[in-house]
Amino acid sequence: MSEEKTELELLKDGLFLKNKHFSLCRSEDEVKAADKFCEGYKAFLNTAKTERECNRWIAEKAEKNGFVPFDPAKKYAPGDKVYLNNRGKALILAVIDKKGVSEGAKIVASHIDSPRLDLKPSPLYEDSEIAYFKTHYYGGIRKYQWTTVPLSLHGVFVRRDGSSVTVSLGEKEGEPKFVITDLLPHLAKEQSKRTLSDGVRGEELNILVGSRPFKNDEGSESVKANVLRLLNEKYGIEEEDFISAELELVPAFPVCDIGFDRSMIGGYGHDDRVCAYPGFEALFDAQAPEHTSLMVLADKEEIGSDGNTGLNSAFLRYFIADLAKAEGLEGRHVLSKSECLSADVNACFDPTFPSVHDKNNAAFLNHGVVVTKYTGARGKSGTSDASAEFVGKVRKILNDGGVRWQTGEMGKVDEGGGGTVAMFVANLNVDVVDLGVPVLSMHAPFEVVSKTDVYSTYKACKAFFESK
Repeated sequence: MSEEKTELELLKDGLFLKNKHFSLCRSEDEVKAADKFCEGYKAFLNTAKTERECNRWIAEKAEKNGFVPFDPAKKYAPGDKVYLNNRGKALILAVIDKKGVSEGAKIVASHIDSPRLDLKPSPLYEDSEIAYFKTHYYGGIRKYQWTTVPLSLHGVFVRRDGSSVTVSLGEKEGEPKFVITDLLPHLAKEQSKRTLSDGVRGEELNILVGSRPFKNDEGSESVKANVLRLLNEKYGIEEEDFISAELELVPAFPVCDIGFDRSMIGGYGHDDRVCAYPGFEALFDAQAPEHTSLMVLADKEEIGSDGNTGLNSAFLRYFIADLAKAEGLEGRHVLSKSECLSADVNACFDPTFPSVHDKNNAAFLNHGVVVTKYTGARGKSGTSDASAEFVGKVRKILNDGGVRWQTGEMGKVDEGGGGTVAMFVANLNVDVVDLGVPVLSMHAPFEVVSKTDVYSTYKACKAFFESK
C-alpha cells in the first residue's frame, strides 16, 4: 500500500505548473495516433519544398475537400468552403459559418516559406573551367551549414515569349544534384581563424553546376556554354531568362525518422510547414465550427513578411473586407471581433547548448505545442505581446480540448530573439498569440521535431476552430 501524500506534496499537486512528457501523460493509443498523423506530414514535406510547391499541394488537397476558388462578388452560405490563391505563393482557406462573419472569424496563420538559397538574377558563370551559380541566401541561415550538402533546384522560368516552365531537379532517383564546396582541413588554416558567423561568406555560397566544355572546345566559357545548351534542351530557356526566374536551392534529401524509437522527424522545411500542415488538416477535420474559420498560409515571413504575398501586405485584410461586404458589414468591424493563432515554431531546449535558454521559460521536446505570449528581441521589439485575457482564453480552449501544451520564450532575454506573423495580424486589431512546434536546429538544412508535438499542434488548431 502506498503511503499517503504529505501536505507539501498535496500543495505541489494542486498549485505547481505541470509540464510533463507527452508519453507520460497520454495513452499509448494517442502516441500511435501521433505517429500515424506524422506519416502524412512527412509525405507533404517530401513533396512540397518551396512556397510555390506548398501552395500547389495545399490547393489541390483543399479542392479534394470541397473548397472552391473564392469569388468576391458572391455571398456565401453556411458550410461553403472557399480558397483564395495569392499569386501561387500564399493561400487563404475559409469555411463559412451560419453566422457568416458578423461575430468575427477564427484565424490560424502560418507561413510556407523556409530559409534557402535563391539564385541571383544573373547567376551562371565559369571560373577555371568549372561552371557555378551565384546565390543570394534567403532568411536567417548559418551559412557554413549549407556547404557540402546535396541540393536540388526548384522554381520557375518565365521565358522571352511570356510562357513559363516549372523546374524541379535533384529530387528523383537518378537526377543530378548540386553542391557548395568547402575547404579541406589541410588548407583551411586562414579560414579557421574567421568567426563562426563569418566562416563561410555570402559570396562564397556558389553552386557547382558543371565541368565539361561544349564539344571539347578550348574556347573561353565553353563549360558555361555547355550548361546553357543543356538548360535550353531541357527547359527551352536562354541566359536572359534567368532575369525573369525564381529559382531556389534546397536540400535534396528526404525527411526521415530520427532515433531508435522513431519518435522524431528530421529534414528540411519544418519552419514553418510543421505548423502549416497541422493547421490546414485541422481546418479540414473541424466539426461544426462556431465561427467562420480561416487558415492563412503566407509567404515571405523569413524575410520580414513584406511583399504582396507576405502578411505585412493587405491580402488578408482585403479578403475579410470582401466577406464582410457581401453581408453588409465593414471589414474593420469583423477584424476587431476576430481571433488568431499565429502558428509558428519556437526554439526547443537543447541540452548540448543550455546556456542560451532560461530553463524555466523554455520549450521542451515532447511536451506538446508551445504557446508563446510574445516573441521579438530583447526589450520585446518586433512583437505583439498577447493580452492576458486572450492567453487565458486560449489556455482554456487547450485544456478543455485535452491538448498537451507548454509555454516558452525564444531563449534568454538578451541572447537574441525572433519574430512571427503575429504582429502583422495584431496590427489589424485582431487578438493573436503565437502557438507552434518546438524545433531543434532551427533554420538548418536538417531540422528536428517531435512527432507528438506536431500532433499536439494539430489538436490545438482543431480545438481552436471548434471553440465558441
